[in-house]
Amino acid sequence: MIPGKIQSHKHNQKTCYNFFINIKLNYQKIFNGYITKINGQMNKYENYVLGKWIYGDDLGTPLYNAVNGQQIGSASTKGLDFSQIMNYARKIGGPKLRKMTFQERGLMLKKLALHLHSIKNKFYPLSYQTGATKLDSWIDIEGGIGNLFTNASLRRQFPDLPFHVEGSAASLSKNGTFIGHHIMVPKQGVAIHINAFNFPIWGMLEKIAVNLMAGVPAVVKPATITSYLTQFMVREIIASKILPEGSLQLICGSARDILDSVTSEDVVTFTGSADTGILLKSHSKIIKESVPFNMEADSLNCTVLAEDAVPGTIDFNIFIKEVVKEITVKAGQKCTAIRRIIVPEKLIDDVKNALQDKLSKTIIGNPTTEGVKMGSLAGIDQKKEVYNQVKLLKNSQEIIFGSLDDFDVVDADKNKGAFMSPILFLNEYPFEKTDCHNIEAFGPVSTIMPYSNIEDAIKLARMGKGSLVCSIITSNMKIAEKFVLGASSMHGRILILNESCAKESTGHGSPMPLLTHGGPGRAGGGEEMGGIRGIKHYLQRTAIQGHPTTITNVTKQYQVGGKQNTEGPHIFRKHFEEIEIGDTVITDEHLVTLDNIEDFAELSGDKFYAHMDENALDGTIFTERVAHGYYIMSRAAGLFVDPEKGPVLLNYGIDECRFTKPVYPGMTIKVRLTAKEKIEQEKKDDDIAKGIVKFLVDVYDDEGETVMLGTILTMVKKINQK
Repeated sequence: MIPGKIQSHKHNQKTCYNFFINIKLNYQKIFNGYITKINGQMNKYENYVLGKWIYGDDLGTPLYNAVNGQQIGSASTKGLDFSQIMNYARKIGGPKLRKMTFQERGLMLKKLALHLHSIKNKFYPLSYQTGATKLDSWIDIEGGIGNLFTNASLRRQFPDLPFHVEGSAASLSKNGTFIGHHIMVPKQGVAIHINAFNFPIWGMLEKIAVNLMAGVPAVVKPATITSYLTQFMVREIIASKILPEGSLQLICGSARDILDSVTSEDVVTFTGSADTGILLKSHSKIIKESVPFNMEADSLNCTVLAEDAVPGTIDFNIFIKEVVKEITVKAGQKCTAIRRIIVPEKLIDDVKNALQDKLSKTIIGNPTTEGVKMGSLAGIDQKKEVYNQVKLLKNSQEIIFGSLDDFDVVDADKNKGAFMSPILFLNEYPFEKTDCHNIEAFGPVSTIMPYSNIEDAIKLARMGKGSLVCSIITSNMKIAEKFVLGASSMHGRILILNESCAKESTGHGSPMPLLTHGGPGRAGGGEEMGGIRGIKHYLQRTAIQGHPTTITNVTKQYQVGGKQNTEGPHIFRKHFEEIEIGDTVITDEHLVTLDNIEDFAELSGDKFYAHMDENALDGTIFTERVAHGYYIMSRAAGLFVDPEKGPVLLNYGIDECRFTKPVYPGMTIKVRLTAKEKIEQEKKDDDIAKGIVKFLVDVYDDEGETVMLGTILTMVKKINQK
């Protein structure tokens, strides 16, 4: 073959490759422009307030594609009346939400989660413009939707009421005619969420999930820089008409004087920098009105490699993988990202080499390009801020990987987009050179530092002055225990990671809806989420006192000593709708015999000495052979159950059960079975319409004293099967 022809052939291959790459890039530009116009309403990202979409009175703040630096739109709030917006939420959204029960609010959240999940793919193209990769976007989009699902499921832990009855009643008098209880009612204000730029969807959904479950409307203020993605999702939420009007409003541009309109029943949450949070928290209206202010600030989170996790172990590999993930996911723009890497001094070189090797394989570039593992920062301004912080850190420690200027980017122009290389520092004297414990670069930046023993590791972890999270990688239980007990007071969450849990662990940087998310000190001193704890943040706890009948009437839960209704048919003959709180069955009596005790022992296999050996009772509280507690419970069921087929479908379980007095042969027992609480159940397609009824089981003896007190749950059929 002719050499010239071979060269020409290679040249043609390269030309074809470049041709197709250019087609791809041009198509992506066209596609992104289409998304911008459709989702951004011709590039004007409107606010949803007062029941309508409104743009401000000026040109607004420019919004940019973080990948190519092109302007994609603008946002403005000029001319909006924040006082009107807040009052709209209080007067329109609040009353509608407060009328709903926890069960109804939970089902509303579930319906919204199912709807958003069915259209989740709509949000990815716009998410890529924030610089997020597919994985980053998955965390933001589907993680946020998952938060809705989780909070919706919490309805099962609340009563079927618009308010919450907390804990048990307190006896305040000798004869039981005066008791106290606690109820928690929705605040009649607004939840104002001032969110960070890094998770435009997750940040909104994880916050509104809890205030909506509590029955409080929200005004959401996302960071303007990425508000276009939040706005796109809010458009879908509003269009679905799943939420009552007024329960969710959105502000895309500047929040300006929004805090001037807060009252004592409002709740403000803030996610972002500690400096901004302190400024907002010290607002005169926040202080004067005693407004609850929940602050979740970026913190200098750390991870600790324990001495047992040496190179060659699975735990060491887990550590390296976790650190690299936390540096590169979301380009390090996570409030939970690892900023300090605390390592045994003898393993510094091993860790340094392993991290350098892994980070060198990280492909930075256009998030839509196959193989790219790290996208851009959220915007040029954010990039400048991180650069400045890196330069400050360089004054006291050495960069051992990465560069502010010398790095490659795939399918994008690093000078136009907000791209940045991972930066890894080494600080050999972390107790003397303390910038790493005080300065945070909110990007792909972290510092390795040595420790000599676990006590030093704890001290270094605590030098962050309060963090959202830290992690320790170890399989040594004594090290884990010592570290957790020593570091917990300065951390909101601690992950103990090792080979045993790594496959299912959600990782260092992932806060979970059922656990608190927040931290002390620099982290802001607040808590978000946390299951029921998060919802209670929007409820007012009030102590109520009175006669048991009065408290029963208020709480809609039967209180011991309250009025009982023994008229009418047996409770088990009533459908769910027919049962009233306080409906009671008083049973016939039963004489407990020695034969009962011995027969039950044979049947159950429970031959504990107190039931079987009267000669072994010296030094115990018993004066003779005592009946099994579970026999009393079983016999009580035999007394109160109506055996014929009826509306009762099954026994659903037992809450609280206490054996309060010994029962000896020759004593008689009777039962008062009282309807205590009713909880609606969701009806599925081919299911039976039903509800859960909690019954108070009060077993008492021939002296009228209670010997057993418990709560059973029964599933009861409804009359209406629609």
